[in-house]
Amino acid sequence: MEILSGFFVIVLIALAVLAMFVIGGYNGLVTLRNRFKNAFAQIEVQLKRRYDLIPNLVETAKGYLKHERETLEAVITARNAAASATTKAAAHPEDGSAIKGLAGAEGALSGALGRLFALAEAYPDLKANQNMMQLTEELTSTENKIAFARQAYNDAVMAYNTKRETFPTVIIAGIFNFLPAELFAVEEPGQREPVKVSFS
Repeated sequence: MEILSGFFVIVLIALAVLAMFVIGGYNGLVTLRNRFKNAFAQIEVQLKRRYDLIPNLVETAKGYLKHERETLEAVITARNAAASATTKAAAHPEDGSAIKGLAGAEGALSGALGRLFALAEAYPDLKANQNMMQLTEELTSTENKIAFARQAYNDAVMAYNTKRETFPTVIIAGIFNFLPAELFAVEEPGQREPVKVSFS
């Protein structure tokens, strides 16, 4: 009888340790997932600020770049596509395809803005326009904030993915369907730097 009760106590202790392990692993994964979702929310704030600046920038440039309508329209189209991709990614930052779609849309927007600024260099009156200088300064500041927010997001994703993939947490991640998160990486080497918006 004493052997049976001793065995029962050992089983209860083992089950308690197992339950604590599962609860701790699950809570750790939830915490890290919430961190990278919060980090993405910080990116979203900066991207929306960027999207709000772009129409004003295009409107200012429009008066000077009358013969460059195609470039201006390309910037607005790319801005709208990026804003839509941001909304989709913000709804599900754990969805890798949404993050990849956003990275692609942001790459296209950066390319369109780069063409606009390259064109603007040929128009001294536009470069000297006070409104244009202020908008480019704000855009530069926003680009820097986006870069910092993206780095914080990628760091949070890396911590989550590392925890999710290491033993023994990988078992809990599999049981509770914790999927890998996607880094917010710019794919083209020329787009790794923020858009250059200096008119000095």
